[in-house]
Amino acid sequence: MLREERHELFRQIITNKYSVYNSLFLNLPHKHSTYTGIYIPLLRKLSQEGFADAKSPAEIIKEFLENHTDVDNQDDEFELLFRIIQYIERQVVLFDCVEDAAFLDFQRPQIGSYLQPENEYYESLKKHLKSFSTRLVFTAHPTQFYPNEVQIIMYELRQAIQDNDITAIDVLLNQLAYTPFVKREKPTPFDEAKSIIYYMRYVYYETIGKLYHEIFKNVEENPDFNPNLIELGFWPGGDRDGNPFVKFDTTRKVSQLLRNTIMKCYYNHIKDLRKKLTFKGVVEITENLKQRLYKQIFQDEVCITDHEILEGLYQIKKTLKSDYKSLFLEEVNDIIGRVHLFGSHFATLDIRQDSSKHLEAMQTIFKKEFNQNYDELSDQEKIKYLTEKSLELKADDFEDETLVDTIRNVYQIKDIQAENGERALHRYIISNTESIFDMLHVYALFKYCGYKDEDIKIDIVPLFETMVGMDNSQDVMKVLYELPVYKKHLERRDNVQTIMLGFSDGTKDGGYLKANWEILQTKERLTKVTKDYGNKVVFFDGRGGPPARGGGKTHQFYAAQGDDVSNDKIQLTIQGQTITSIYGTHEQASYNLEQLLLAGAKPFNKSVKLDQHYKDLISDLAMKSYKKYTSLKDDKLFVPYLENMTTLKYYGATNIGSRPTKRNGKSSLNFSDLRAIPFVGSWSTIRQNVPGYYGLGTALESYADKPEVIEDLYKNSAFFRTLINNSMMSMKKSYFPLTQYMKDDKVYGEFWKELRAEYELSKKWALKLSGIEELMDNEKTTRLSISARENIILPLLSIQQYALQMIQQDHPEKERFEKLVMRCLFGNINASRNSA
Repeated sequence: MLREERHELFRQIITNKYSVYNSLFLNLPHKHSTYTGIYIPLLRKLSQEGFADAKSPAEIIKEFLENHTDVDNQDDEFELLFRIIQYIERQVVLFDCVEDAAFLDFQRPQIGSYLQPENEYYESLKKHLKSFSTRLVFTAHPTQFYPNEVQIIMYELRQAIQDNDITAIDVLLNQLAYTPFVKREKPTPFDEAKSIIYYMRYVYYETIGKLYHEIFKNVEENPDFNPNLIELGFWPGGDRDGNPFVKFDTTRKVSQLLRNTIMKCYYNHIKDLRKKLTFKGVVEITENLKQRLYKQIFQDEVCITDHEILEGLYQIKKTLKSDYKSLFLEEVNDIIGRVHLFGSHFATLDIRQDSSKHLEAMQTIFKKEFNQNYDELSDQEKIKYLTEKSLELKADDFEDETLVDTIRNVYQIKDIQAENGERALHRYIISNTESIFDMLHVYALFKYCGYKDEDIKIDIVPLFETMVGMDNSQDVMKVLYELPVYKKHLERRDNVQTIMLGFSDGTKDGGYLKANWEILQTKERLTKVTKDYGNKVVFFDGRGGPPARGGGKTHQFYAAQGDDVSNDKIQLTIQGQTITSIYGTHEQASYNLEQLLLAGAKPFNKSVKLDQHYKDLISDLAMKSYKKYTSLKDDKLFVPYLENMTTLKYYGATNIGSRPTKRNGKSSLNFSDLRAIPFVGSWSTIRQNVPGYYGLGTALESYADKPEVIEDLYKNSAFFRTLINNSMMSMKKSYFPLTQYMKDDKVYGEFWKELRAEYELSKKWALKLSGIEELMDNEKTTRLSISARENIILPLLSIQQYALQMIQQDHPEKERFEKLVMRCLFGNINASRNSA
């Protein structure tokens, strides 16, 4: 489809439909809603004109209230502004649904067409799919602002829009108007798990099952041809890093919920299949499976295993082939494939904890059990104690809550594996890994909780996420690979080492270009050192939604990594907005999963091996970018600017996640304690998006006297080209006129000007290298979507910045203005879809 055709199609089926359905909002049941609907276009126009004339948000809102409304007191002013916010929130929902309903008009699944015997890629792709694996790991990070009730309405609204059912749309919009968007209380980790499991049950079971069935059918293989082709991972209930509310019983409850949910899926599937399987010798087996699954749904104790389900299904398959002309064989193959994929566990529950917590645990254990000061031991003495000593610790013998929970959790892992299979929980991830001891502490925890070496059926996964951690990573893994105890452990784990790399904290620590380049180089080094020791490495990428957290065009990123990076498996985190905006519907999930499967396929990706002079050039650019970003990060105004001029401090008040916004409970804010999500999200909500490009312009400007050098790099390096293109998304979502009033601030004026200057410089070079006149003009549909969303949200941005201005001026109604800021966050974040 030509770009002009896509532009016109977008206008017809998204812009125009949205305009028609938006008119239904005029009949919303809320008091004064008709007037609210009329006010919004007016405020949008005033905002556009005002920002073009360099007016401040406060000037724009005051002009709006005084000259264009009939409110005559402050209470009425606040009421009107809150109504406008609520109205715009629902406009964002409507646009989401209109756009999602039109997904297949713009993106069509591809893998089926490639998997035809006459296709030139058929044999090579078939071979690739037999050994490849992709894993989507759901996290509970707080980037999703839609409550479950709203998500259910959105699901039905998408269906009604696809059917052009005006009556149903009208009813659903009315329901949406009455349904609250704000959660009065923070969710518990278990609540977060339930929210994501909803998608797994109603979207992923069906989508992944159908996709897998289509693949093994087209390659003429059996349903068990690659049970690891598409895997699901799960962090809610297992991720303890920075979240003190995740306890050992949370982990157990979530593992049971995952098991019970997949059993519900199997039960409903077999119940539907039973209507077709009406044959003698088949009915009995089907009924037995159905009854046992029904019993399992209501019990935590194991009543039936995935192996027993498969045994029954294979017996049914055998009987259909021998006695009933293979009638309904494909339907049976379909569910067999799903049981192979999802087992008894549905998704693999990961355990994650920060390395500092394990160090504290060792310090306490060594003092109590060995009468040793851990910190005073030599490295060799530590290794001896950590790898050779065995204990059977009792949690009740310790007072520290974190240590008590850690011990109880380690003990219960073998029980979870016994009930749900080893795939249910087989990874322990260590955040902020920087030394071999961060890994050995976890190995020792299992030894100290009564596990024999051969019983530790756990992959110990380092998470390298700081510049220091990445620099040390090769040496850390080299020492571990040479350590006899760890070498034997890896042999028992099929000589496969999983290594996680953190894009979010990496970018926060090193800036956009440096972090992405450092991660690629780290992958290359770790691939080589792992291969040198006869092992295989699997990279697990901790990625967020926006480019500043490793997001953007994910499939392009993986296709561009190059031949020096192990890519037999692609594993990445998805969270919050990414779940709903990229994998939230059957169509989206299927398409984007296909993209990941094809991203790792050699037939579709030309050999990517950068010449050394290109690597040297990117390294030079990365270092210059890092220097520029570090100078910003080290500025004494950096953290105060975040605290006082952005929405950072209001994230915790939104009640969207159980995890605190910083790693410790201290009242003062240190940069190192700041979580990556509120850090990136705060820049996004004021439309500056600094982590997504800062330093890039300065680095590229250093080649201003020889632009042909970086133009050649852009042309010949898919990796560099992907980084530039993804950064354009961050810049497209930036809007400095919104905050231009800050340039006159006595404290932060010069700081703001520096941010603006780097943005303009980065934009100039991105456009020059890509050869386009407007940001993202090479991705027209995405650009049109962003522009439409920013247009919808502009009045809300004006209100939020107005409220921030009043807070900065210490207005007498400061508390009410703080509520305005917090309330604006919902629509602000949701409109961007990948802002955090």
